[in-house]
Amino acid sequence: MRHNIKNKIFCILPGLILLLLLNANLFSRGIESLSFDHYYDHAELTRTLKSLEKAYPRFLTLKSLGKSHQGRDIWALILDNPKTGPAKHKPGFYIDGNIHGNEIQGTEATLYMLWYLLKNYGKTELVTRLLDEKVFYMIPTMNPDSRDVYINGIADPDWPRTGLIPLDDDQDGVADEDGAEDLDGDGSITQMWKKDPKGTFKRHPSNPELLVPIKPGEKGEFLFLGMEGIDNDGDGFINEDGPGGYDMNRNYGYNWQPNYVQVGAGTYPFCWPETKATLGFLLDHPNIAGAQCYHNFGGMIVRGPGATNLGDIPGADKKVYDYIGERGEKILPGYKYMTVYKDMYTVYGGSVDFLFNTLGIYSYVNELDIDPFDVFGLHQDEEAGKKAPKEDEELQYWRSFSKDLNRLFYHERVLMGEHYTKLKPYKHPLYGEVFIGGIKKFGQRVSPLFKLAETCHRNTAFCLFHADQLARLAFDKVKVKKLAGGLYQLDVCIANSRVTPSISYWAQQKKLHRADRFKVAGSNVKLLAAGVLTDSFRGITKKIECRKNFFWVSEGIPGFGKVDFRLLVKGSGSVSLIYDSLKGGLHEKSIRLK
Repeated sequence: MRHNIKNKIFCILPGLILLLLLNANLFSRGIESLSFDHYYDHAELTRTLKSLEKAYPRFLTLKSLGKSHQGRDIWALILDNPKTGPAKHKPGFYIDGNIHGNEIQGTEATLYMLWYLLKNYGKTELVTRLLDEKVFYMIPTMNPDSRDVYINGIADPDWPRTGLIPLDDDQDGVADEDGAEDLDGDGSITQMWKKDPKGTFKRHPSNPELLVPIKPGEKGEFLFLGMEGIDNDGDGFINEDGPGGYDMNRNYGYNWQPNYVQVGAGTYPFCWPETKATLGFLLDHPNIAGAQCYHNFGGMIVRGPGATNLGDIPGADKKVYDYIGERGEKILPGYKYMTVYKDMYTVYGGSVDFLFNTLGIYSYVNELDIDPFDVFGLHQDEEAGKKAPKEDEELQYWRSFSKDLNRLFYHERVLMGEHYTKLKPYKHPLYGEVFIGGIKKFGQRVSPLFKLAETCHRNTAFCLFHADQLARLAFDKVKVKKLAGGLYQLDVCIANSRVTPSISYWAQQKKLHRADRFKVAGSNVKLLAAGVLTDSFRGITKKIECRKNFFWVSEGIPGFGKVDFRLLVKGSGSVSLIYDSLKGGLHEKSIRLK
C-alpha cells in the first residue's frame, strides 16, 4: 500500500513541478513581454500596470490621479532611473492616450512605449541613455469609461467619443434617455436604410452593398435613416440624446471657448474630472519639456495652434517643431506633418495649445493609423473625381466611387468580413421594414489587430526620437585663469547637442516658467560678476546681474547651440559649477581654484 502511494507521489511530483515551472515562466513572460494583439479594457490594463510596477520597482511608479465619472482610476506612470539622479532634475517627456473614447489605440501605443523602454534598458544604447537621462510621464487612458464601452459594449466607429457624465443633449429635461441600440444584434451600431423611390441613394452595380447618391433628376431606391436605434422618448427623433456629450479635448485652459461656440467644452476649463486630474499631474511635473498626445485617425503628426485667432507659433519654435515633425514623416511612412487650424479644423481649448502656450512644452498630436486603402495599396484612381477628355459623364460618375468599392473589398478580402455587417431586413417600430448593416465599431478608425503592433512601434519610435531631441546640455569647456588678489576668471561654455532649446522662445517671451540658473557653489568662493562672452577674441561680454553666488539665464541654451559665460570669482579650493535648467536638467562640474 505504502509502495503504491510512494509510486503515485513520485509519478505526480514531476508533473506538479513542471506545472509550477510553466506557470512561473508564463507569469514572468506575462510581466516582461506584453501582448499587442488585442485591446486592453480597464480591468486588464490595471492588472498589467500593477504587474509591471511590481516587476520593475526600480524604474516604475504607478499612481491614480483620481476617478473618472463612473469611478475608474485614471492611471499615471512615472518611468525613471533614480540611480542617475532625481526625476525633477531631468528633462521630462509626457504621453497621454485615448482622450476620446473611440480613439482607443492610443492606450496601446502608450503601453508599448512603456514596455519597449523597460524591455530594452541595458540592451540598446538609445533606450539605456534615454532612461538614464530623461524621465517619462504617461497616462495610458484619459477616458476609461468610454474606452470600456467601446471595447466591451455596444458602439459604432465614432461613438462613444465623449466622457460619460449625463448631459441633456436635446434639452427636454431628461439626460441620456435616447441613445442608439444594436437592433440586429451584431455587437455594433451600424446604419439604417429604407427602400423608398423618393430616397436619395441607390445600389452600385458593381457591389449592391454600396449605396451611392443619385444624380440630379434620377429616381432613388433608398432613404438613409441614420444609425440604428429607436425613438426611446417618443419625441419623433432617434438617437438624439445618447450617453455623455462632453469633449475633454475642448476643456483645456488655453483659448477655451464656451459651449455655444464649441459643443462639448463644458462650463469652464478643467471642469471635468478627467481633465482636472490631468492638470494636477502636469503642474506637479514642471520639468516636462516634450509631449505626445495620441488620437486617431488619418495618419497625421499635428502641432498647434488649434485656431486662427492664435496666429502661428514664433519662428524660432516653429523650427524646432519642423525639425522633429518632418523627420517623423520618415519614421511614420504615409503620415503627414500638419498644423491643426490650417490642415484640419478649429479646436478651442485643446491639449496641445495648453501644453505649449501655458507650460512651455513642445507638443504633438499623432492621429494614429492611415486610411487602410492607402496602407494596403487599395488606392482610389488618381483620375477618379476628375473628368478625363472625352469621358462619358456616366462613366465618370461611377468611377468616382472607386474608393468606396475598395473599402468594401478591404473588408471582404483583408478583414474577411469580421468587421462588416451586410445589409439585412429588420422590422422597425417606427419605420416599418428597414435594412441594417455597414462597418462595425472596430472596422474603420481602429488598428486591425494584425497591424496594431506596427502602429505602436512606429509611433513609439517617433516619441523616442522626440524625447532624444529634448535639450541635452553639457559643460563643453571650462577654463580657469588666475588673476591678482585671489581673483579667478572662469570661462565656461554650456552646449546643447539637440534641437530643443532649454527654454522655448514663447516661454521666454511670456515668462511661463523660471529661467535657467547658473550657480557657483563652494565653502570659500564668491561670485563677483558674470556675463555672456559675445566676442572671445576681444573679451567682450554682455553683463548679467548676479545674485548670491548665482545668476539667471533668461534665454536658456539654444537648440544645436552653446553659450559662453565669463565669471569673476574670488576664493580658493574646490568649486562646483551648477547649471540648473527646469526643462533641460541639472548639470554639475567640479573644478579647483589654485
